[in-house]
Amino acid sequence: MKKEGTYKWMVVGLLWGVALLNYMDRQMLSTMKPSMMIDIAELRSATNFGYLMAIFLWIYGFMSPVSGIIADRINRKWLIVGSLFVWSAVTLTMGLATSFNQLYWLRALMGVSEALYIPAALSLIADYHQDKTRSLAIGIHMTGLYMGQALGGFGATIAAAFSWQKTFMYFGFAGIFYAVILILFLKEKRNTEVEPSATIVPRPSVFKGLTVLFSNIAFWIIVFYFAVPSLPGWGVKNWMPTLFSENLHIDMSRAGPMSTITIAASSFLGVIFGGYLSDKWVQQNIRGRIYTSAIGLSLTIPALILVGMGHSMLAVIGAAFCFGFGYGMFDANNMPILCQFVSAKHRASAYGLMNMVGVFAGALITDWLGKSTDAGNLGKDFAMMSVIIVMALLLNLFFLRPKSKEFVDQ
Repeated sequence: MKKEGTYKWMVVGLLWGVALLNYMDRQMLSTMKPSMMIDIAELRSATNFGYLMAIFLWIYGFMSPVSGIIADRINRKWLIVGSLFVWSAVTLTMGLATSFNQLYWLRALMGVSEALYIPAALSLIADYHQDKTRSLAIGIHMTGLYMGQALGGFGATIAAAFSWQKTFMYFGFAGIFYAVILILFLKEKRNTEVEPSATIVPRPSVFKGLTVLFSNIAFWIIVFYFAVPSLPGWGVKNWMPTLFSENLHIDMSRAGPMSTITIAASSFLGVIFGGYLSDKWVQQNIRGRIYTSAIGLSLTIPALILVGMGHSMLAVIGAAFCFGFGYGMFDANNMPILCQFVSAKHRASAYGLMNMVGVFAGALITDWLGKSTDAGNLGKDFAMMSVIIVMALLLNLFFLRPKSKEFVDQ
């Protein structure tokens, strides 16, 4: 029993490394444009560079529900290993690319392979960690994503010291090596306890699984509750440096690191605190996870108003920290809340669908805020996003009423 208790945290540690590589490999491209466009002339066009970034986002979004369905039906260890190996091989191959078309199709393939990871990883962690540690475990895993996003920003620094080709190749080799580590130490787990004499029941068909999800009203509420905060979430990722620069009247070279470090550090603290609080609260109150998530989301409301309308260093940085901390609390509890309404057989599929909606929301808000920036309304529109957060928060508090800490099929 003690050995099992130790290994479930080892799983989180192993997947933390994969999460870091997942975000780092996708983020590096955005910082290495100046180095890459010297060798690949098409990248000097902002439009072409936008196509390169967009193809990943759209394919990642479309693949998310497919990856969830696959994760519910095959060995997740090998799905995670295969996903890591392929996107690492793609990263390595990008270092050998000599044309825009090669980069474009490699970026598309990365969207497919990276999408396979998150639903499988979160459902695997959820199976290893029951109600007493689930939110904290997922929160710790999420810090790997934040760390990868932050480290991806150093791609330009490494490229300047070596070259953009070698940077891609080094990180690609690192991922392939880490895939070997997972083969040796990561183990699958399915929470399907049956009597020795019982007949093994085959897993439900894709159609039946989706029917179960789509007929679950609570699932639709969770999807909406997940998607709405994704709007400011992606807006902050893509436009916060610009907002810092405009509101504080500082150069982007200062605004970029200041905004990303503030968000990353506060989100890191938020997922750990939100995970710990949720695991404790749910032992006393069946809606503890929902309340913890709601507290976190409520912190983003004044944060969006202040970050959008504030013009002092203290106000803007304080608002960004408040947003990151609150969003981290929200982020740590999405899968644990889902576990209270969806059985283990369908969780990866459910999270894949949620991820698709969240990514598409991100694509829409990124485009909208781009137009808003050109019109000079970026701060105002950031503040206006707080209104839809209030709607999601009220829907969550009034209608999500779990019957147990863990949903079990009757």
